[in-house]
Amino acid sequence: MTRCPPLRQLTRPAPSGSFGHALAMALHRHEPDEDDIEIRPQFAQHGETSSVARNRLPRTGMAPATAYQVVHDELLLDGSSRLNLATFVTTWMDPQAELLMAECASKNMIDKDEYPRTAELERRCVNMLADLWHAPESGKATGCSTTGSSEAAMLAGMAMKWRWRAARSAANDSGLPSGPPNLVMGSNVQVCWEKFCRYWEVEPRLVPVGPDSTHLTSDGAVAHCDENTIGVVAVLGSTYDGAYEPVAQIAAALQGLGDSGGPEVSVHVDAASGGFVAPFLDPDLEWDFRVGRVCSINASGHKYGLVYPGVGWVVWRDAGCLPDDLVFDVDYLGGHMPTFALNFSRPGAQVVAQYYNFLRLGHDGYRRVQQASRATAQWLAGRIARAGPFTLVSSGDDLPVVTFRAAEGEKWNVFDLSDALRSRGWLVPAYKMPPALDDVAVLRVVVRNGFSHDLAALFLEALRDCVHHLRTGEAGTTRSRTGFHH
Repeated sequence: MTRCPPLRQLTRPAPSGSFGHALAMALHRHEPDEDDIEIRPQFAQHGETSSVARNRLPRTGMAPATAYQVVHDELLLDGSSRLNLATFVTTWMDPQAELLMAECASKNMIDKDEYPRTAELERRCVNMLADLWHAPESGKATGCSTTGSSEAAMLAGMAMKWRWRAARSAANDSGLPSGPPNLVMGSNVQVCWEKFCRYWEVEPRLVPVGPDSTHLTSDGAVAHCDENTIGVVAVLGSTYDGAYEPVAQIAAALQGLGDSGGPEVSVHVDAASGGFVAPFLDPDLEWDFRVGRVCSINASGHKYGLVYPGVGWVVWRDAGCLPDDLVFDVDYLGGHMPTFALNFSRPGAQVVAQYYNFLRLGHDGYRRVQQASRATAQWLAGRIARAGPFTLVSSGDDLPVVTFRAAEGEKWNVFDLSDALRSRGWLVPAYKMPPALDDVAVLRVVVRNGFSHDLAALFLEALRDCVHHLRTGEAGTTRSRTGFHH
């Protein structure tokens, strides 16, 4: 049997003008280049052996596996999201939810005619949330998904300003004093509300907090309202310490203000985190549409809604609370579509994942998840309180958030401790409290789904080690110590 010669033998030059020469040239042109043969070790490939582009688009590309490896390896220098105790954002989901999100990543939420089922899932989520928050019109909710609570807050703020402007226009002949619109809120609000005020030319009236209350009170809210107030923002779960603001008391005080001849002021509830906690753990707490002056509520699906970022929700009491001239009827890709948003194109994956969670967990599942987080937070707070060098500011009784400060007499501060914990992989923010309390600096631990009791115990060990190191300069190990005591 005659064996075929090797490829390189076939490409040996043949006599000029012969058929063999033509065949050889054709085969020669298809000979694989050495760089195209995937026999090199990964880290000896082009792209791994030289600098990659930083500020300019590279002239040539690289193999998909190499591009992935380069980016993947650089991201190793990020902190671990599961050990990030600074964030309220979800860092763990079911594998099935991740699969659904991957399947829907290419779907543009705005293309409702092209992706009608995704649009339907959004509608169902809005109605489920409206029902959860006791909106009066069951099954006919007014609301939408957003990229997060910041966008939701902007939309709710615009609705308040438009309603106030319409009311002032209708009462134009009543001799009301003129002036810029203002929004009343505690100085502990999230920065998105200050952004809203700056971007939409609204005066922010930040009510000071103090030692007696770390959040907005009913007396403080009423004292700052006048005829130009577009609304009061009450926070269900402060980012500083996790505390719920007394929504029902604030609304009752505003009702009294209106009944006595003062301005009629409505309430927006920023329930970025609490909107997915209070309904399940504090069902008797009246903070939602059961409170008559609450006109709108926002919440973050990507926080205690248990979805990866970014998705938020805003729901109005009824259609009358959302001015018609804020809603656009867009003729897009062959269909008419009402829309109220600051963004246009965005993926549908997070909305689909939110609906998955609603089906997967139900009311009882959400209650179990949030109760586990609160129980872990309260356990952790108890251990920290008994340890010695800390004073608790919050214990996880509202949001599952533990905040604490260094006890008097310690030579280190919370910023030192935050840096020491970071060297162990734990990301724990240290910050000053709002104005009038900014002489108090605290550490905050956010407990969320995925931060188990066992991880909390490991964090406590790291906390002990870091305190010991800051006191003595010795690395030490928790095996030889039982606590923080002097």
